[in-house]
Amino acid sequence: MTQTRGRWPANPVLYEIYPRSFRDTTGSGEGDLAGVLQGLDHVASLGVDGIWLAPFYESPMVDGGYDITDHCAVDPRFGTLDDFDAIVERAHTLDLAVCIDLVFNHTSDRHPWFRKSIAGEDGYEDWYVWHDPKPDGSPPNNWISFFGEPAWTWNPVRRQYYLRQFLSCQPSLDLRHPAVQDAHEKIVQFWRDRGVDGFRFDAVTSYLFDNSMGDNPPASETVQARNATDESNPYSYQDHLNDMLPGDGAAFAERLRDWAGPDAWLIGEINSGNRSVELAAEFTAPDRLDAGYTVDLMVNEVTPHKVADLVARKEEHGCGLAFVLSCHDQPRGVSRAGDGSPRDAKLLALLSVALPGPLIVWQGEELGQKQANLPFEAIHDPFDRLFWPVHPGRDGARVPFPWQAREPGHGFTDGTPWLPMEGLAEVALDQQDADGPLAFWREALALRRKLDPQSEVEADGDLLHIRRGAHRIALNLGQDALPCDYGDPQLATAPLQEGTLPARTGVVWRD
Repeated sequence: MTQTRGRWPANPVLYEIYPRSFRDTTGSGEGDLAGVLQGLDHVASLGVDGIWLAPFYESPMVDGGYDITDHCAVDPRFGTLDDFDAIVERAHTLDLAVCIDLVFNHTSDRHPWFRKSIAGEDGYEDWYVWHDPKPDGSPPNNWISFFGEPAWTWNPVRRQYYLRQFLSCQPSLDLRHPAVQDAHEKIVQFWRDRGVDGFRFDAVTSYLFDNSMGDNPPASETVQARNATDESNPYSYQDHLNDMLPGDGAAFAERLRDWAGPDAWLIGEINSGNRSVELAAEFTAPDRLDAGYTVDLMVNEVTPHKVADLVARKEEHGCGLAFVLSCHDQPRGVSRAGDGSPRDAKLLALLSVALPGPLIVWQGEELGQKQANLPFEAIHDPFDRLFWPVHPGRDGARVPFPWQAREPGHGFTDGTPWLPMEGLAEVALDQQDADGPLAFWREALALRRKLDPQSEVEADGDLLHIRRGAHRIALNLGQDALPCDYGDPQLATAPLQEGTLPARTGVVWRD
C-alpha cells in the first residue's frame, strides 16, 4: 500500500510532463529539458507533489522515446545531463519530487545490446527473447503484440524470431537473465545518484512470460466484458495468460524495490486489462511498488457505476491503485469522457481529486486542453497510423502545451510545432480566468490535502456520492438535473440550484 517515502507524501499527485510537447527553448519545434525547467514554476503553482518525466533518453523516436538506445544518456534533441540535473535541483527547491520513466521491458533495435545479441557476441547471446521457428517456418506461437501485429519478428542473421510486444523495432529483453538484471540495476542507481526520487515503470506487466511459450487462448466473455474489448485491435481477442505475468511476474517488483531503495516512490503501468485491479494489488504488495495505474477510466465509459466498481475492487484487494483520466498514451479525458467544455473539465477535475489514492495529472489537463483532431499526414505515432482512422489517437493527446494564445506556436515554440496546435487559443495558459479549469484545479488540489484517506463511494443512477471523512462530494455525471441535498457548499464546478444538482456538475460540502 502507498506510504510516505522520502520526499513523497502518502497518495501523491504526479504531474506528467512529456518533454517533446512541453516547451521548446531552441526553436526546433520540439520541447526540451530547458523548457521543462522553465515550466516548473507553473507546475508547482498547481499544488502537486511531484513530476513524472516521460522519456528523454537517446532514442530514434520511432515510438515517441519509448524505443531507447542508451538509458543513461539524454538525447541531444532534449539537451544534456546538466539540463536534467538543473531540473532536479529546481524541482527540489520548489518542493517537487522527481519521478522518471524507466523502460525495462524492451530497447530499440538500434541499441548496442541488441546488435551484439544478433551477432551472438559472447555474453549477449540471450539478452533478448529469441526462439526457433516451427518446422514450417512460422512463429513459435500465436502471441499478438499490443500494436495488433504478430509478437514475433524474423531475424535473418540468427535465423530466429525475436519477441516484440510492441513495435518490431522494440525487441523484448529477457528479464530473467542475470546480466540483464545487473544492467537494469546499474541504470536505477545511475539516476538515483543524480537525485531522482522515484520511477514509473513502463509496461511492467509485460516483463515476464511463461517459458513454455504456449498459445494464448481466446478471450472469454468475462475477460471481454471486463476489458471493454477493442474489436479493432486483434490483441484484445486473446486472454493473455502465457505472454504476460506467469506466477513470478508480480514478484519481480521486489527486485525493482531492492534496486531503487526504501525512499523511492515507485509506480507501474498495469497494461493488462485481464485483471487490472487485481494485478495492481499483486504489484503493490509489501516490498514491491507503491502504486499501479490501470486504463479502466481511460478506455471505459466514466459512469458512477464504473467508478464505484473500480474503487470497490481497489478496497477489496487492498491495492495501491493510482487514478488517472488522461495520459500520453490515451485520448484526453475531457474529450473522451466529456464534451470538451470547461464545464466538463472542472467536473472531471473534481472527480479526480475526490478518488482515494495517488493521482496522475496529464500536462494540459489543468487547462481543459481537448483532444486534437489531427489529419493523417500530421501524425507521427506508429500506433495511430496503424489503426487510422478508428482510434482517436495518441498524438492527438500529445499536441504541445499552449503557454500563450498567440499563433502559431502558442508560446510553446518560435519554430514550427512538431504537431499542429490550431484551435488551442481558448485554453492557453494566459487566457485562463477565475472561473476556468486552471483556477478550479488549484482550488480542488488544495482541498484534496484536507480529505480523509478513507472513503465511501456509492453510485445512484447518474449520481456518484463520495464520502471522505467529514467531506462529502456529489457528482452528477448525467445530462439532467437531479435531486440532491447538500449543505453549505465548499466547492462547486458550476452554479448550483437549491435542492438539485445541475447536469454535469459536482459539489463538495462538510457534514
